[in-house]
Amino acid sequence: MSVAELVSFEPATGAELWRAPHGDVDAEVAAARESWAAWAAKPVTFRTETMRRFTNVVRRKADAFTDLLARETGKPLWEARTEIDTVINKVEISITAYNERTARRQLDSPMGSRMALRHKPHGVLAVLGPYNFPAHLPNGHIVPALIAGNAVVFKPSEKTPASGAFLIDCYREAGVPEGCVRLLIGGPDEGRALAAHDGIDGLLFTGSARTGIALNRAFSEKPEKILALEMGGNNPIVVWDTPDLYQAAVLIVQSAFTTAGQRCTAARRLIVDEVLAEPLLAEINKLLDRLIVGSPHDSPAPFMGPVIDNDTADQLTESFLALTMRGGRPLRYLERPQEDRPFLRPAMLDMTDASERPDIELFGPILQVIRMRDFDAAIAEANCTRYGLSASLISQTPSLYDRFWSGIRAGIVNWNRPTNGASSAAPFGGIGWSGNHRPSAYYAADYCAYPVASNEAEAARAAIGIGLKDA
Repeated sequence: MSVAELVSFEPATGAELWRAPHGDVDAEVAAARESWAAWAAKPVTFRTETMRRFTNVVRRKADAFTDLLARETGKPLWEARTEIDTVINKVEISITAYNERTARRQLDSPMGSRMALRHKPHGVLAVLGPYNFPAHLPNGHIVPALIAGNAVVFKPSEKTPASGAFLIDCYREAGVPEGCVRLLIGGPDEGRALAAHDGIDGLLFTGSARTGIALNRAFSEKPEKILALEMGGNNPIVVWDTPDLYQAAVLIVQSAFTTAGQRCTAARRLIVDEVLAEPLLAEINKLLDRLIVGSPHDSPAPFMGPVIDNDTADQLTESFLALTMRGGRPLRYLERPQEDRPFLRPAMLDMTDASERPDIELFGPILQVIRMRDFDAAIAEANCTRYGLSASLISQTPSLYDRFWSGIRAGIVNWNRPTNGASSAAPFGGIGWSGNHRPSAYYAADYCAYPVASNEAEAARAAIGIGLKDA
């Protein structure tokens, strides 16, 4: 009987990059269950030093890792290198966060006892990774989980399995026991089986809102398991009262089109003062005319590469047409230079007079423009979404930012900065359909260990002062 294989292809060329057989969910979970207690019993200093060795391994292999990641995702080489740098930097940030957010504490208590606060790992945590940042985002779950003493079963996206396999090899080379960091190769079936497995103590997920909501529903009857959901966004960028339209245009292009728009924090909606709209759009168009879309290793280096595959490019094209059918006026069409490859040039539609503005996350280089007359109405329009991940205001007026910050519903609120590019040294997460109040990045330590409060005394000492008969 033949074993099914998972094959990874380069988006930019269509060439086969990597293949491996599908994994056995039961076997991977069993290996993690058998190994995690010994890992948890190691001092936290041992685990943190192992993670520091991991950074050295990644540094040594950075060129090969960057090349592989760029080929598998289609990202420009410069962006892939930035992702690998983030993988390296994540370790020290996670160590600092663990020491701060799960620190041991002791408090005085009556009768000579003491109150102690410590943290314990959950056990075996499943990690489901996305394809847009196949190293950085799962690493952001795995490193804090390992530091806390958990074992991990990691299923990378079926679209980027080679990057996930390379990441796991780096952990193991650094000295993480093989049983404590398991790689599950497979597609949606394996992902569903892992999420539903009785042998896991929790699930750390990064991906679409649709999948996250399904997982939330499934875990509603499993309160004993931790669930951390990092989902998408229909993120607004608002432009109001700013004199430098070129700088505004740069921030908008960075927000909407970096990584070919395949970021959960990408700007999907540009909400702009109608007085500024035409000159601002002219500046954006000048930049987009110069923007290079190309393969990872092209020279000169492209700003953005293809989307992940042809099916995604087809779906985005259909979505662009659907928006025009709802009254969206194309400002730049979603051009596809090569019919057989998923390269897309950035697109914009004016949705101001559309009959409907669907509240969906179009995971690609499509920006919807909405013109407004009133700033409070602009904030209301920005909040007209079930998501709540990222939002940004471009304005030279501090009082407007105060109103924006107070009124906007999002977990990341920026001023004169892009919607994307969040720091790992801060919490990362959103509200609504963007997450379940388990922010990652600096706050990942919170869902990788649980607090244990202890009332302790070196000798038993107690008395019952009321309610007893005389002896």
